[in-house]
Amino acid sequence: MDPEPFEVGCAVREAINILSSSRNGVQISEVLGTIKCYLGGTENQVSLKEREEFTRVHFSAFLQGLVSNLSPDWIELLTSDQQKELWDSFFLEGPADQAFLVLLDSIISTGPSFRLMKVISILEQFLQTGGMSALMWEVCHQQAQAGLPTLQETLLNKVVCLPDHLCNKLQGNNLPIFFPQNYFPLLATEIIQVLQRISDSLRGGLDCSISFVSQVLGKVCVHGRRKEILNMLVPRLMDLTKVDCIWQRMCWRLVECVPDRWMEAVVCGFVQKAPGADVLSRLLGNLVLKNKKAQFVVTQKLLLLQYSYTTAVLQNLLGYLALDSLRRSLLIKVLKELLDTWGSSSAVKHSPVEQQLYVSKAILICLSHLKKPEIESNGQELLTSMMGGMKCHLDSNLPRVRRLGMIVAESISSRITTDGPSLKFQYEDDDETRELKSLLKQTAPLQLPVTDLPNAGNDSPSATPKAVSKPSGNPHPAAPAVSEEGSDLELDSDDDLIPYDMSEDKELKKMKAPVYIRDCIEGRVY
Repeated sequence: MDPEPFEVGCAVREAINILSSSRNGVQISEVLGTIKCYLGGTENQVSLKEREEFTRVHFSAFLQGLVSNLSPDWIELLTSDQQKELWDSFFLEGPADQAFLVLLDSIISTGPSFRLMKVISILEQFLQTGGMSALMWEVCHQQAQAGLPTLQETLLNKVVCLPDHLCNKLQGNNLPIFFPQNYFPLLATEIIQVLQRISDSLRGGLDCSISFVSQVLGKVCVHGRRKEILNMLVPRLMDLTKVDCIWQRMCWRLVECVPDRWMEAVVCGFVQKAPGADVLSRLLGNLVLKNKKAQFVVTQKLLLLQYSYTTAVLQNLLGYLALDSLRRSLLIKVLKELLDTWGSSSAVKHSPVEQQLYVSKAILICLSHLKKPEIESNGQELLTSMMGGMKCHLDSNLPRVRRLGMIVAESISSRITTDGPSLKFQYEDDDETRELKSLLKQTAPLQLPVTDLPNAGNDSPSATPKAVSKPSGNPHPAAPAVSEEGSDLELDSDDDLIPYDMSEDKELKKMKAPVYIRDCIEGRVY
């Protein structure tokens, strides 16, 4: 057996025995000073191997011994300075992960007493002096060196659930620092400190894992504290990623390493907190192309399965897809799926009007981001979807649904048929109508340069807003006006046409597989 580790173990066991039995303040202070040598930073230096042995094997047991001996009579044997230098310092200067676990476990297992209040006071100092950032930094190093996954999982649960543990234990006597509204912003600040140390490590050419920080972020968000942590975290990341490419890569990696079971909560939080699509793109990078769960959340859940988000969130989300050439294929895919939902007769009949409005807004925002080549390559398919959806909306007995169909159909027609007449309807021009029309024109100039627009002069169709007719008594759409002379010519031109023989044609019935419950309601599954 190596003599050095054996000597460390003997010294720790002897110190615990003396602390348990002695009532001599001088002897206790000498023992604590001797053991503190193994933490480093004192004149009596020990070998590096002994320090590693102490922190790896014996440190937690020694801390538990300190807590178990804690009583008013015992602590009074030390002066106030000795208490800070020889007792508190073990928890505040030693390995943060072990100190945190011992403190929290002691609080949970200890009843109301002097010992409980002392340990709570030390835990408060631990948080105030950057103990949580030291803890996460140590775990990041352990992950880079293939640390123990069980210990890391325990730490993750304790870090995220700390306010719950303290609230359950202290009830009405809880300290403000342990309140969720105070603890999680503090945790966000500590995360930034850890990321700064990781940044410095990378610049120095050293590898470091960011996975544990991602897990902390994901677990906090899924536990319902997304607002508290992201309100502090997102603005700091916005500033740090503006000009620093390393911070950008770290931010991308931070989100990419979030486990799939927590990815939705994190992505939704970033989408809501980012002030613009450019900021969201800077924070997430090409996450939707690298992570299938994130892609599902962005392209399906936030657009087709939920409808509670604001128009600004929709603009952030779809603008994010449009800002990078690699992500634009997802923008086209999303637009087609939105049109399929918008044009589904089942969706028109059974979906709430608010959800139909939400889908309509998303379609118009997608249209505003389309570029000329994309319109040319997908125009016919979009027009086909528009015609079917327009019929479903116009057949509705709800005026608001009919108006949504008219506005979306007009918008698609105006974006695709730029060189000819487009659809125009008569409907009420209210605040909702004006908001919907503004979505089509709001971001289009940013995505499509003026030089690429057809007829980019002052008389360009896309540059001149189309006049909207005043509503008439008839809520149904009015056909485009055609001159009487043109009508006669059209009728005359039909005289020499030979009818096509359709006697051999057979009707093709193609039924889509059901996707939503409303499809089953329509009788698609028997």
